[in-house]
Amino acid sequence: MLNDKRYAFIFDMDGVLTDNMRFHADSWVELFRDFGLEGLDANRYLVETAGMKGLDVLRYFLDPQISESEADRLTELKDFLYRIMSRELIKPMPGLESFLDKATAKNVLLGIGTGAGQKNIDYVLGLLNLSKKFQAVVNPFQVMRGKPHPDIFLRVAELLEVPPSACIVFEDALPGVEAARSANMKCVAVTTTNQPEAFSDFDNVVQIIHDFVQLCPDELCKTLHTR
Repeated sequence: MLNDKRYAFIFDMDGVLTDNMRFHADSWVELFRDFGLEGLDANRYLVETAGMKGLDVLRYFLDPQISESEADRLTELKDFLYRIMSRELIKPMPGLESFLDKATAKNVLLGIGTGAGQKNIDYVLGLLNLSKKFQAVVNPFQVMRGKPHPDIFLRVAELLEVPPSACIVFEDALPGVEAARSANMKCVAVTTTNQPEAFSDFDNVVQIIHDFVQLCPDELCKTLHTR
């Protein structure tokens, strides 16, 4: 049964829990360079496809007909490069740990809905020492469709037993904000990947933040009563 008396915060991982999207972008650029794709730079990846799963990124930039098996192979190569490049650089977003603790103290449930695969999830949460903070973690391989479709966030809400209207998503990427809107969830936009003005067309964005230092769980939950 869905819990209609409690709230949930659902976090994208990359670019939200840690400011690491540039490392992903640089890894994709290096991979595509091996295929002769010289016109792609990190900023274009971040604006157009950040938050999408590897299959969708590869079909968008490289080959619309690429097979799932080949996409999995290339995504794993890219992820291996990403982990090598970023291992000493992954740090929690400022104020994140305190914010999560305050939310937990207020009985807000915490989940993750990410476009990352399980290896990268374990890698990042392990480095950040956050693995035990979240009651549900969903990746795109556990649902039918990745972002910008709502499937990932809806599945997190289902696992947390909280209705979508009682969830707030934290996202840095435009496909993720769109996924939250399609899921009927309000959203806090994080400006690690996009400038604040990039979120101006999204009516579900209730706040735009650079980090978590000044963020208050109580104030966010109040926004859920102003639908």
